Amino acid sequence: MKKEIDELLRRKENAKLGGGEEKIKRLHDGGFYTARERIDKLVDKDTFLEFGMLAHSDQVGSEDKSAGDGIITGLAKVDGRPVVVMAIDKTVFAGTAGMIHARKAQEIHRYALKRGLPLFRLSEGGGLRMPDGMGSDGISQSLFPEEMLLHRRQVPMMTAILGDSFGDPAWVAVSSDFISQKKGTAMAVAGPRILEMATGEKVSNEELGGWELHAHITGQSDHFSETEDESIEELKRFFSYMPLNETEEPPFKPSNDDPYRRLDEIVDLVPSRRAQVYDMKKVIKSIVDDGEYFEIRALYGPALLTVLARINGRVVGIIANQPMKYGGSKGPHEADKATEFICLCDSYHIPMIFLHDTPGFRVSRDAEKYKMPTKILQWNQALAQSTVPKISVVIRKSIGAAYANMCGPTMGADFVVAWPGAEINFTGPEVGVNVVYGRKLKESDNPEEERARLLETWEFDSSPYKAAAKYLLEDIIDPRDTRRFLSQTLEFACVKNGSKSKRQLANWPTQF
Repeated sequence: MKKEIDELLRRKENAKLGGGEEKIKRLHDGGFYTARERIDKLVDKDTFLEFGMLAHSDQVGSEDKSAGDGIITGLAKVDGRPVVVMAIDKTVFAGTAGMIHARKAQEIHRYALKRGLPLFRLSEGGGLRMPDGMGSDGISQSLFPEEMLLHRRQVPMMTAILGDSFGDPAWVAVSSDFISQKKGTAMAVAGPRILEMATGEKVSNEELGGWELHAHITGQSDHFSETEDESIEELKRFFSYMPLNETEEPPFKPSNDDPYRRLDEIVDLVPSRRAQVYDMKKVIKSIVDDGEYFEIRALYGPALLTVLARINGRVVGIIANQPMKYGGSKGPHEADKATEFICLCDSYHIPMIFLHDTPGFRVSRDAEKYKMPTKILQWNQALAQSTVPKISVVIRKSIGAAYANMCGPTMGADFVVAWPGAEINFTGPEVGVNVVYGRKLKESDNPEEERARLLETWEFDSSPYKAAAKYLLEDIIDPRDTRRFLSQTLEFACVKNGSKSKRQLANWPTQF
């Protein structure tokens, strides 16, 4: 069989060159890796098992210049765990998708769902290839595939946008659980050239779908990197907190960090004066194992933090107000961010911890334009339907409807506790006194003295001791015991079913 084997090896060596050595050189000269080099960066050494290497375009005349039809697919291991990998090859027809390209992607996606294997996608490209998609027959074969639309978070899906991504790569990205976008790339429905031809509008790639747009306005990407290496590493970091599939809990990671460690430093981190800001990230770092956490969407809705971390070895999702931004008040972007994170955690059996320090929602005309009532209620609906263990800690204040959205009483928390100086009320003292006692203050002979007296009364009513007295809070805890309390309660909350949920939010959208 030597002749046949030699022919096979020749064909496979040619296929590894994709669109040819000249196009590979062009990529390298532009500072980009090839698709195969990206896969090597992602997976454990010598674990990649490729399928479809000998496939090519079914368009007559394109057979010899379409190795793999522009996509590399296969199985591998990432940090010792089995996964499915897809990488678009830009050296073949600029990474556009032909019919065989689509078939390869669909088949490997189906296999991932069938065998419970997480999906990694290393993406770029110009979407549907014109010759393949033209005509009623072409477009009829090019509609959204069922496995993508009915994915239902059965396995984690992670995408890196490593080059300009229009059409199909954008659809895939926004269907993913996590997106890392390299700065300098764009992600949009169509490229500037098509936009100009269709509407006459002239825009740059950056204006159309650059990283700053997605970081601050759309929230469609979760992380932004300077290099391809960084993007790929971020996918691996996110994956380290994920289960392989819907049937498993996230991986437990033993730590030498004492779960009952006393947080003496936390007393100095959080000022008692309500108007004084502090960095909630420092509080989170103090609480979690080894001070390690992974923040998602750091630049979008910055008054709310969404973080993956571990406590006593168990993966947790933390939703925390950030007083350094808008005083911790929440707007429409924060609401979308929270809803999506709750869906992620509940779908992948990640217990949630809520750290309150918020004066409420940001009320404004602009917020109403963004459908603020809908977004607040949608957040509440997601929270009410989530069934993973939930523990809520009021750090300094939790005011108005925001108290519910941060998993206050009646929202399904296993435990709701507060620190001793916490403020819980319908509204903050200054606003409340002005609204309720405004006329009385105007008629007072000494309004400032009267205001001080009313504020003192209001603050007493806001004390957590009143709620604790009626057993509306499980306890008021010493701030220094916060890590201990969370470690203990997580252990008890996960006795019966581990951290597994009913996955009622698995079919909710991946983007809001």
